Amino acid sequence: MTYCVGIKLDAGLVFLSDSRTNAGLDQISTFRKMIVYEQPGDRFMVMLSAGNLSISQSVREILQVEQIPNGSDDPKAPPITIWNATSMFDAVRVLGSAVRRVYDQDGKSLKASGIDFNASMIFGGQIKGEAMRLFLVYSAGNFIEATRETCYFQAGESKYGKPVLDRMISPTTPLDEASKCALVSMDSPLKSSL
Repeated sequence: MTYCVGIKLDAGLVFLSDSRTNAGLDQISTFRKMIVYEQPGDRFMVMLSAGNLSISQSVREILQVEQIPNGSDDPKAPPITIWNATSMFDAVRVLGSAVRRVYDQDGKSLKASGIDFNASMIFGGQIKGEAMRLFLVYSAGNFIEATRETCYFQAGESKYGKPVLDRMISPTTPLDEASKCALVSMDSPLKSSL
Protein backbone atom coordinates (compact mmCIF):
# COMPACT_ATOMS: atom_id res chain seq x y z
CA MET A 1 0.00 0.00 0.00
CA THR A 2 1.13 3.52 -0.76
CA TYR A 3 -0.69 6.57 0.48
CA CYS A 4 0.33 10.20 0.10
CA VAL A 5 -1.62 13.38 0.71
CA GLY A 6 -0.78 17.04 0.18
CA ILE A 7 -3.06 19.78 1.48
CA LYS A 8 -2.91 23.48 0.58
CA LEU A 9 -4.39 25.78 3.22
CA ASP A 10 -4.44 29.51 3.76
CA ALA A 11 -2.11 28.85 6.71
CA GLY A 12 0.39 26.62 4.89
CA LEU A 13 0.95 23.21 3.35
CA VAL A 14 0.59 19.76 4.92
CA PHE A 15 2.38 16.72 3.45
CA LEU A 16 2.07 13.11 4.59
CA SER A 17 3.31 9.87 3.07
CA ASP A 18 3.77 6.32 4.20
CA SER A 19 7.04 4.44 3.76
CA ARG A 20 5.75 0.95 3.02
CA THR A 21 6.13 -0.75 -0.33
CA ASN A 22 5.53 -4.24 -1.54
CA ALA A 23 6.41 -6.33 -4.56
CA GLY A 24 4.13 -9.22 -3.71
CA LEU A 25 2.75 -10.70 -0.52
CA ASP A 26 6.13 -11.60 0.95
CA GLN A 27 8.20 -8.68 -0.34
CA ILE A 28 7.34 -5.82 2.01
CA SER A 29 9.96 -3.14 2.59
CA THR A 30 10.38 0.41 3.80
CA PHE A 31 11.36 3.21 1.42
CA ARG A 32 11.22 6.96 1.76
CA LYS A 33 8.48 8.47 -0.42
CA MET A 34 8.79 12.08 0.75
CA ILE A 35 11.72 14.07 -0.60
CA VAL A 36 12.54 17.67 0.35
CA TYR A 37 14.38 20.00 -2.01
CA GLU A 38 15.51 23.12 -0.19
CA GLN A 39 17.73 26.18 -0.50
CA PRO A 40 17.19 27.95 2.85
CA GLY A 41 15.76 31.42 2.44
CA ASP A 42 15.04 30.87 -1.27
CA ARG A 43 12.93 27.78 -1.89
CA PHE A 44 11.36 24.80 -0.16
CA MET A 45 9.76 22.04 -2.23
CA VAL A 46 8.38 18.63 -1.28
CA MET A 47 7.73 15.68 -3.57
CA LEU A 48 5.59 12.72 -2.48
CA SER A 49 5.56 9.67 -4.74
CA ALA A 50 3.24 6.76 -5.34
CA GLY A 51 3.26 3.94 -7.87
CA ASN A 52 6.20 1.96 -9.19
CA LEU A 53 9.09 2.55 -6.78
CA SER A 54 11.82 2.20 -9.39
CA ILE A 55 10.16 4.89 -11.52
CA SER A 56 9.71 7.31 -8.64
CA GLN A 57 13.29 6.77 -7.43
CA SER A 58 14.60 7.47 -10.94
CA VAL A 59 12.46 10.61 -11.19
CA ARG A 60 13.72 11.75 -7.79
CA GLU A 61 17.35 11.49 -8.88
CA ILE A 62 16.86 13.02 -12.32
CA LEU A 63 14.84 15.92 -10.87
CA GLN A 64 17.92 17.24 -9.11
CA VAL A 65 19.70 17.79 -12.44
CA GLU A 66 16.86 17.99 -15.00
CA GLN A 67 16.73 21.10 -17.18
CA ILE A 68 14.08 22.51 -19.49
CA PRO A 69 14.47 25.32 -22.04
CA ASN A 70 13.76 28.72 -20.52
CA GLY A 71 11.75 29.96 -23.50
CA SER A 72 13.81 33.14 -23.65
CA ASP A 73 15.07 34.67 -26.89
CA ASP A 74 18.41 35.17 -25.14
CA PRO A 75 20.63 32.21 -26.14
CA LYS A 76 22.81 32.84 -23.06
CA ALA A 77 19.90 32.48 -20.62
CA PRO A 78 20.41 29.33 -18.52
CA PRO A 79 17.93 26.44 -18.74
CA ILE A 80 15.37 26.11 -15.96
CA THR A 81 16.01 23.66 -13.10
CA ILE A 82 14.26 23.22 -9.76
CA TRP A 83 17.18 25.15 -8.26
CA ASN A 84 16.78 28.30 -10.39
CA ALA A 85 13.07 28.24 -11.31
CA THR A 86 11.43 31.55 -10.48
CA SER A 87 8.01 29.97 -9.92
CA MET A 88 6.59 26.70 -8.65
CA PHE A 89 4.89 26.38 -12.04
CA ASP A 90 8.30 26.25 -13.72
CA ALA A 91 9.59 23.86 -11.05
CA VAL A 92 6.69 21.44 -11.65
CA ARG A 93 7.34 21.70 -15.40
CA VAL A 94 10.87 20.46 -14.66
CA LEU A 95 9.38 17.57 -12.65
CA GLY A 96 7.06 16.70 -15.55
CA SER A 97 10.07 16.67 -17.86
CA ALA A 98 11.91 14.32 -15.46
CA VAL A 99 8.92 11.92 -15.50
CA ARG A 100 8.89 11.95 -19.31
CA ARG A 101 12.65 11.37 -19.38
CA VAL A 102 12.28 8.25 -17.21
CA TYR A 103 9.45 7.08 -19.48
CA ASP A 104 11.69 7.56 -22.54
CA GLN A 105 14.46 5.56 -20.83
CA ASP A 106 12.43 2.75 -19.23
CA GLY A 107 8.89 2.75 -20.66
CA LYS A 108 9.57 0.34 -23.51
CA SER A 109 11.41 -2.16 -21.29
CA LEU A 110 8.71 -2.01 -18.62
CA LYS A 111 6.00 -2.60 -21.23
CA ALA A 112 7.94 -5.56 -22.68
CA SER A 113 7.97 -7.04 -19.17
CA GLY A 114 4.22 -6.49 -18.75
CA ILE A 115 4.64 -3.63 -16.27
CA ASP A 116 2.68 -0.41 -16.61
CA PHE A 117 4.50 2.90 -16.35
CA ASN A 118 2.72 3.90 -13.16
CA ALA A 119 3.88 6.74 -10.96
CA SER A 120 2.28 9.89 -9.63
CA MET A 121 3.73 12.66 -7.55
CA ILE A 122 2.36 15.35 -5.29
CA PHE A 123 4.67 18.34 -5.55
CA GLY A 124 4.38 21.57 -3.64
CA GLY A 125 6.20 24.29 -1.84
CA GLN A 126 7.22 27.87 -2.16
CA ILE A 127 9.83 29.87 -4.03
CA LYS A 128 10.81 33.24 -2.58
CA GLY A 129 8.50 35.99 -3.79
CA GLU A 130 5.68 33.60 -4.71
CA ALA A 131 2.71 32.14 -2.83
CA MET A 132 2.70 28.46 -1.81
CA ARG A 133 1.48 26.12 -4.54
CA LEU A 134 0.52 22.44 -4.74
CA PHE A 135 0.40 20.16 -7.82
CA LEU A 136 -0.49 16.58 -8.73
CA VAL A 137 1.78 15.17 -11.44
CA TYR A 138 0.56 12.23 -13.50
CA SER A 139 2.51 9.38 -15.17
CA ALA A 140 2.56 11.29 -18.47
CA GLY A 141 4.32 14.23 -16.80
CA ASN A 142 1.28 16.48 -17.06
CA PHE A 143 -0.11 18.08 -13.91
CA ILE A 144 -2.92 19.96 -12.24
CA GLU A 145 -2.80 22.58 -9.50
CA ALA A 146 -4.76 22.70 -6.25
CA THR A 147 -7.46 25.36 -6.07
CA ARG A 148 -9.66 26.74 -3.31
CA GLU A 149 -12.36 24.28 -4.41
CA THR A 150 -9.97 21.33 -4.51
CA CYS A 151 -7.31 22.11 -1.93
CA TYR A 152 -5.82 18.63 -1.47
CA PHE A 153 -4.42 15.81 -3.57
CA GLN A 154 -3.98 12.14 -2.79
CA ALA A 155 -1.83 9.54 -4.51
CA GLY A 156 -1.77 5.81 -4.06
CA GLU A 157 -4.45 3.91 -2.13
CA SER A 158 -6.73 6.89 -1.67
CA LYS A 159 -10.34 5.71 -1.69
CA TYR A 160 -10.68 5.07 2.05
CA GLY A 161 -8.87 8.25 3.06
CA LYS A 162 -10.89 10.60 0.87
CA PRO A 163 -14.15 10.85 2.86
CA VAL A 164 -12.55 12.39 5.96
CA LEU A 165 -10.71 14.95 3.82
CA ASP A 166 -13.88 15.80 1.89
CA ARG A 167 -15.75 16.40 5.15
CA MET A 168 -13.09 18.27 7.10
CA ILE A 169 -10.68 20.10 4.80
CA SER A 170 -11.20 23.57 3.37
CA PRO A 171 -8.67 26.34 2.68
CA THR A 172 -9.48 27.91 6.07
CA THR A 173 -8.81 24.73 8.09
CA PRO A 174 -6.06 25.38 10.69
CA LEU A 175 -2.77 23.54 10.15
CA ASP A 176 -3.09 21.42 13.31
CA GLU A 177 -6.59 20.22 12.36
CA ALA A 178 -5.50 19.50 8.79
CA SER A 179 -2.55 17.49 10.11
CA LYS A 180 -4.88 15.37 12.25
CA CYS A 181 -7.23 14.87 9.28
CA ALA A 182 -4.29 13.77 7.12
CA LEU A 183 -3.30 11.20 9.77
CA VAL A 184 -6.86 9.87 10.01
CA SER A 185 -7.07 9.75 6.21
CA MET A 186 -3.92 7.60 6.22
CA ASP A 187 -5.18 5.37 9.01
CA SER A 188 -8.33 4.55 7.01
CA PRO A 189 -6.60 2.74 4.13
CA LEU A 190 -4.21 1.07 6.59
CA LYS A 191 -7.22 -0.48 8.34
CA SER A 192 -9.40 -1.10 5.27
CA SER A 193 -6.94 -2.21 2.54
CA LEU A 194 -5.50 -5.69 2.34
